[in-house]
Amino acid sequence: MSDHNEPIHVLNRRVALYQPAQGFRTSLDSVMLAAACPAKAGQSVLDLGCGVGSAGLCLAWRVPGIHLTGVEIQADHVALAEKNAALNGVPAAFTCADIRDYKGPLQNHVICNPPFSEAGKHLPSPSSAKAMARGHIEADCSLKDWIDAGFRNLKNGGSLTLIHMAAETHTIIQALGKRFGAVEIIPLWPRAGVPAKRVILRAIKNRKTPALIHPGLVLHEADGAYTAAADRILRDGCALDA
Repeated sequence: MSDHNEPIHVLNRRVALYQPAQGFRTSLDSVMLAAACPAKAGQSVLDLGCGVGSAGLCLAWRVPGIHLTGVEIQADHVALAEKNAALNGVPAAFTCADIRDYKGPLQNHVICNPPFSEAGKHLPSPSSAKAMARGHIEADCSLKDWIDAGFRNLKNGGSLTLIHMAAETHTIIQALGKRFGAVEIIPLWPRAGVPAKRVILRAIKNRKTPALIHPGLVLHEADGAYTAAADRILRDGCALDA
C-alpha cells in the first residue's frame, strides 16, 4: 500500500487524512456529505463506499460519540481508513466488501457519495485505482444499487444522505421509490444565478411525508471566494443549514 508521506487536512486542520498515491481524493463533496447527515451523539452511522474514511471522520468530529462504520471495496483504502480513524482518535470499524453484498447491523443513518461516472457512460481510466474510484470497474453497479444498500442497512425511520450530480436527481428519486419518504433536496450552487452541479438528498426509510426542495447553498462569491455560509461548513465544521 502506498500513500502520501504527509496527511492532508480538512475542516481548518481539525481532521487529518492520509490518501492513496493514486485513485480516491478527498473533496468538498465528502465534507458537505458529512455536514448534511442529521446524526446525533450515541447514534450509529454507516458510510457506504467510505474510501479513506473522509466523510465519516468529518461527521465524527462534528458529532462526537457517534458509532461509525464503513464499507469499501478497495482493501488499501480500508487500511487507510483505519489509519485515519486512529490518527483522529475516532473509534470506527471498516469492512472490505462490495456494497451490493454488504449487510451489517441496522443503522440509524447511512451516508454515501456514489461514483459520479456510472459504468458505460464514460471511457474507463487507464489507472485501475482511478477507474474503480469513479465507478468503472463494477460494470453493473448503479445508483439503485447504492440506494438498495442504504435501505437494507437502515433501521425503520433511519436516514439516508447522499451527494451526487444534480443532473442525476431524477435517477435518485426513482431509485428511492416508495421505500423512502420525507425526501429533502438540497442544491449546491457553484455561484448565485448558475445551475447547481451537485445535489444532496436526504430521505427517511418507510416514511410517507412529502418531499421538500430547500433553497440550497451557494458555494462561491463572484470573485471565487467561499461564501460565508460555505465557509462555516468547510472551515468551522458546522452542519449544513439548508
